[in-house]
Amino acid sequence: MTTPWWKKAVVYQVYPKSFQDSNGDGIGDLQGIISRLGYLEKLGIDAIWLSPVYQSPGVDNGYDISDYEAIDPQYGTMADMDELIKKAKEHHIRIVMDLVVNHTSDQHKWFIESRKSKDNPYRDYYIWRDPVDGHEPNELKSAFSGSAWKFDEKTGQYYLHFFADQQPDLNWKNPELRHKIYDMMNFWLNKGIGGFRMDVIELIGKDPDKMIRENGPMLHPYLQEMNKNTFGKRDVMTVGETWNATPKIAEEYSDPARHELSMVFQFENQSLDQQPGKEKWDLRPLDLGELKKVLVKWQTEIDFDHAWNSLFWENHDIPRVISRWGNDKEYRVQCAKMFAIVLHMMHGTPYIFNGEEIGMTNCPVKDISEVEDIESINMYNERLAEGNDKDELIHAINVKGRDNARRPMQWNDDKNAGFSDGKPWLATNPNYVDINVEKALADPDSIFYTYQKLIKLRHENDVVVNGDFELIPDTGNAVLAYYRVLDGKKWLVVANLSGEEQKFDSDDQIDQVLVANYEERGNLKGITLKPYEAFVCKIIK
Repeated sequence: MTTPWWKKAVVYQVYPKSFQDSNGDGIGDLQGIISRLGYLEKLGIDAIWLSPVYQSPGVDNGYDISDYEAIDPQYGTMADMDELIKKAKEHHIRIVMDLVVNHTSDQHKWFIESRKSKDNPYRDYYIWRDPVDGHEPNELKSAFSGSAWKFDEKTGQYYLHFFADQQPDLNWKNPELRHKIYDMMNFWLNKGIGGFRMDVIELIGKDPDKMIRENGPMLHPYLQEMNKNTFGKRDVMTVGETWNATPKIAEEYSDPARHELSMVFQFENQSLDQQPGKEKWDLRPLDLGELKKVLVKWQTEIDFDHAWNSLFWENHDIPRVISRWGNDKEYRVQCAKMFAIVLHMMHGTPYIFNGEEIGMTNCPVKDISEVEDIESINMYNERLAEGNDKDELIHAINVKGRDNARRPMQWNDDKNAGFSDGKPWLATNPNYVDINVEKALADPDSIFYTYQKLIKLRHENDVVVNGDFELIPDTGNAVLAYYRVLDGKKWLVVANLSGEEQKFDSDDQIDQVLVANYEERGNLKGITLKPYEAFVCKIIK
């Protein structure tokens, strides 16, 4: 059986608002992305996951869509979008659209109609409930703080919103709504896009009356219906955002026999530096043993013959991994290469978030006035009102806040990092003078070229795509070592996840070192791994 293109692919997420501004208004745009396609082709990626560029009031940076079939003017026009799809293909790159079908903006024409009266034809496109004893229908909470129910004076009912007040949830129980969504998806597929990234897709089967948010009983039937009516017979990839997936649930989404999605994003490792049972802002130190255990779990508990997995460290919601779990000062370069090597040699489709390939870092703030992200601001205000310490809240935002990933792309050491001639919508990280694309391309030993090499290895070696994953046991919490094995080929991957020296011992004989972040190793017997050292080598069998 032919391997689908997306199993061999490496996907690069572009956060359009922060990638490249072409007209000096301080906001990245589609023409800016077009101007950088040559750079992305040089890196070697196969697809761009494009964060939302649909028309939107921008309450949640485009994840509140007011018109699915229009481009937000801040990013350009539909003609620009058509040009991006066409020019990307010329660079051998597909465009994967970010799609939000759990909720819309409250400015979407459907919701504007829905809230007019209880008998409006669009009323049932959303989820409305009567008050209970003069209050919210139940205790469901919003991911952005507070109740998930918002009272609407005009009709005297509450509507459901699992995110901001201005992001009402769609009612997937309504078949007319579902088919309107499928028509919209086909509108984009007919333009020749390479697929969809499905935002919070696990929520569409919700049953709010039973307090069910994710993995509701109708989730998979809805996805199967969607598959049948839209992308099922097309050569595209689909990836669902599923914060609560287990390996078994991930298999349900991605088993080709079930006709749902290509793969899902799973986030089990994202909770490892937060206190159990609490929110992401309630910090605790990362236990490397736990990180290693989760990484291995998602390599060994999925049946890759009948399912697939995604691989990522960062995205637009998640801070920079080298700042969060590594060392972005003394060992920034070695650390960034180590995280890249560990991930890109695993089983699954790797995703790179823009700037990750040059080792961009978090950007601490001193005051809430410097923060743009609605999630961080809501948390700060809510917890400050509860009496929490201001400095501790700012510290949590500096560690976990979404602005960290959303800082403008660092292209060169010119004003505003070469991102814009105007004032950027979000301040650039001051370290752009030292960390930027221009410097990375000029240094043959830069992080960029390690990513380029890893992508090339995946494209040219089936052992990376389809090889078995075999963990080497008993290497301690800080050392992750594993084999990839296929058809008589055996590759060894070794990584020191820590900033301390670690021991590693193996009787394997090195045939060829394929990539390393320090000098090449000649043997593996009783060696001492340097801080964040990682390498990949072919083994003589």
